[in-house]
Amino acid sequence: MAQTDEFGEELADFVRRVAELKAARSVPAQELPTVLDAAIFELDHVAEQLWPAFQRLSAAGPSGIGSVDRQEQQLLKALFQRVPVPVVLVDRESVVRRMNFAATSFTGVRAGYATGRPLTGFLAHADRAAFRSQAAAVARGEGDRGLTVRLQQGPSVPVRATLAALRPSGEPRTAVLVVLQPAGEGSPSDVYGSAEPSGPDAPARTVPSLSASTRHAMLMDLVDAMATALLGCPDGDRSAVLDRAAGVLHGRFADWVVADAGDGRLSRTAVLGPRGCGEEVAAVAAQDPAACPLVAEAVRGGSTALQVRPEDPDAFGHDVSGAPVLVRADVTSLLCVPLPGPSGSVRGVLTLFRSGSRPAFSLAEAQAMDVMSRHVALRLAWPD
Repeated sequence: MAQTDEFGEELADFVRRVAELKAARSVPAQELPTVLDAAIFELDHVAEQLWPAFQRLSAAGPSGIGSVDRQEQQLLKALFQRVPVPVVLVDRESVVRRMNFAATSFTGVRAGYATGRPLTGFLAHADRAAFRSQAAAVARGEGDRGLTVRLQQGPSVPVRATLAALRPSGEPRTAVLVVLQPAGEGSPSDVYGSAEPSGPDAPARTVPSLSASTRHAMLMDLVDAMATALLGCPDGDRSAVLDRAAGVLHGRFADWVVADAGDGRLSRTAVLGPRGCGEEVAAVAAQDPAACPLVAEAVRGGSTALQVRPEDPDAFGHDVSGAPVLVRADVTSLLCVPLPGPSGSVRGVLTLFRSGSRPAFSLAEAQAMDVMSRHVALRLAWPD
């Protein structure tokens, strides 16, 4: 029991230090690196001291402390989640294993969605290779690293990523602990909002979300605008149908709208992009739709594709210079929607991009776009 008492005292001291760290997150921005260093030190203490001690106590045999050990293990997990610094545990391939509450708020990505996906998918395209390389080096035991990256959710804010090796007890491979912190002024709560727990411990929401109601109303307005535009198209002019549909979606719903149509082999009929991107728009307009894997898959499968932070930069093909379109257009989310025809055929494909810091397409928006695509397809089949 002496070892159990000693472990309990160590754990109690750790809890007190974490409480001090939580209180210290309100210090001025220039003093935050000191707080970050202390948080990393405490996390190392858990991994190198408390967790091995817990494993030894668990392996000591039946001593009547099994339930206590389980409670302490749950407490350690809770402490990881409540540490007031964005922390992500990844493997050597940068795949997310765990993400605490502060990290979900910082990145704008829920832990349930992030787990099992590469952390590099949430970074700007230009930073992915460097982060992946540094994470692999840390996992190989070449020392801790730090680099500055940018999140797709907030590309204007540089983020300092500190990578440290971590060897979980009982596991054959070294994991990488990633601590995220704004590299400029401000704190994570200033830039992305305060951390909000999600899961069984999260507080129940009893007040309806005004923002959700507003987004729903905006989608209904968009569907109405699409129906009005389609009904006003001249009969027999299919190109006008796609042009008007693209005009409704451009700007208010997507930064880029690419329309492909045709019976059998598709041709590119309309490309609308951000203002000042004439060269990029021309490059996309010159593409062959058959060379765009997303478009080709939409024609074959006839189903909508929704991608947030696309992992494959070649998914929409390349421009004439060989650069991936998704990288050149800084695409952070996309919708690729087929226009259904009779007997399962496809009359065309609408592809929508959002770029920069604009919020990603949601499932509700994808559903609304699916409805509008059927309206467009019906108007294309309108008798002359």
